[in-house]
Amino acid sequence: MVGVALLVPVGSDCLVVADLQGMLMLPCGAVHDGQTLHEAGHRILSGPAGDLQLLRRVAVDWVQTRRRKVITHLLAVLSATPDTVERLIYRDPRATVRVMPTLRLLDQVQPTTRTRIVVGLHALATGETFSMEGGAVPAEPPTKVPV
Repeated sequence: MVGVALLVPVGSDCLVVADLQGMLMLPCGAVHDGQTLHEAGHRILSGPAGDLQLLRRVAVDWVQTRRRKVITHLLAVLSATPDTVERLIYRDPRATVRVMPTLRLLDQVQPTTRTRIVVGLHALATGETFSMEGGAVPAEPPTKVPV
């Protein structure tokens, strides 16, 4: 199974999150057969044309479960404005799109999501793409993933 999560900065100190009845997460969704990562990313958060400009893949996280391998690509989006975020619609109608201060968000999300956010922001700042295993950064220095 392949999925995509979006890292959407708002200004210099906030991120876009999906709030699913109190459960905070990065906006995410599946990559369907024949679909590119960027096409999947645009299906996750939609709005008026041109609202979201996907920048690049900043991290890849994979987990081997008993029956399948789950790969999640973390895509970074160019910084959005609060007005842009108000017009975005999340793929799951039960969830609300919110803007939260990054530090507050890091305190409220699951450890795997917290690691993805920190690694994603680091990769965005350094221009690298990181590989993770099971929501954790390997003990060795992170490896660059071909873009």
